[in-house]
Amino acid sequence: MSEETEVTLLVLDADPPPRLGRLTGRARILHGDESTLARQLPLADVLLVWDFTSDAVRRLWPGEGPRPRWVHTASAGVDHLLCPELVASDTVVTNARGIFDLPIAEYVSGLVVAMAKDLPGTLELQRQRRWRHRETQRVAGSRAVVVGSGPIGRETARLLRALGVVTALVGRTERPGVHGAQDLPPLLSRADWVICAAPLTDATRGMFDAAAFGAMPPSARFINVGRGPLVVEDDLVDALRKRWIAGAALDVFAAEPLTPQSPLWDVPGLLVSPHMSGDTVGWRDELGAQFVDLYERWASGKPLPNVVDKKRGYVPSHD
Repeated sequence: MSEETEVTLLVLDADPPPRLGRLTGRARILHGDESTLARQLPLADVLLVWDFTSDAVRRLWPGEGPRPRWVHTASAGVDHLLCPELVASDTVVTNARGIFDLPIAEYVSGLVVAMAKDLPGTLELQRQRRWRHRETQRVAGSRAVVVGSGPIGRETARLLRALGVVTALVGRTERPGVHGAQDLPPLLSRADWVICAAPLTDATRGMFDAAAFGAMPPSARFINVGRGPLVVEDDLVDALRKRWIAGAALDVFAAEPLTPQSPLWDVPGLLVSPHMSGDTVGWRDELGAQFVDLYERWASGKPLPNVVDKKRGYVPSHD
């Protein structure tokens, strides 16, 4: 772009808003919400989806006529954006790949250690003022299957291996160091830990169902830090109540936030966290800085990283 001041940047807002001070005077910045988005989208050259919990873009994306040339979402997942019109368009879509990899991997590793050492049980016994000695599981030498071979899955596998966990990484297709989807059933049958870090696509929706939980050994524990609809929640609840598996932890859910009436709060052996696995102190500032860096590349005509394959629904991995 030779005249940056001609660029109109539309921000689908959330609180707190992004820090875009470096773009002052370099772009015309508009702010919108679900009530104004349909009217503003045809005016924008660039759309920053700062409110990544909203599905307004998917619902309101224009068909024919003017529309943003580039959409960036401040999230790893893009299922809240993609609709047939956006997929078919020439609009480039990028995501926040790289921001959440290590924090989520740390979170998963913490859950593995906490469940292996029965930290939830210790906290409950302390609350009851009960002294009850137990034996706990050794983490080193246990087996994990990480489903999702993107950067979050790869970083999770790396940290688990550092703990001594024998870890298999499963992706859409087989490549060096990554098992293909066809290998998942036999891997599940030997897993102590099953970690879901996959993108949400038509192929992965509901992939963890009664058949998947039934394939796991009774000692297995399941962790989902991917997307809520990857799991058939009723099947997971049934598997936990019937003790098909030993426990689970969910950080993402089919409907968020969970209502106080949700049965998931009270399922034995289930740890519930409010979609926070990637959110460390300063994460919003990192997201804002990442977008500004991408904007500067885009404005100068340089190729953008983190470009989503809109038909697949994620950024392809090339390593």
